[in-house]
Amino acid sequence: MIYLTGERLHPHDLRSAVFDTRWRGLDPDQVLDYLHRVADELERLHRELTTANTEAERTRQALRQWQSRYGSCQHARNSRWPR
Repeated sequence: MIYLTGERLHPHDLRSAVFDTRWRGLDPDQVLDYLHRVADELERLHRELTTANTEAERTRQALRQWQSRYGSCQHARNSRWPR
């Protein structure tokens, strides 16, 4: 198995992982089943992260639009009403 350092781990990396065999090693079926479960979870997390990043960008854009529309109004309103 080749270990890649500095690169993101993707579900297909786990699903295609190959290990050296040893005489008294782990059960290969159990290892593959576990790697597939981890890959499924990693895939779900990647989807959630993509969704969260998209939503955050949409919120940033909406805030910028709001600030450009109403930012000067807020400043003018604050200057009219002394505290």
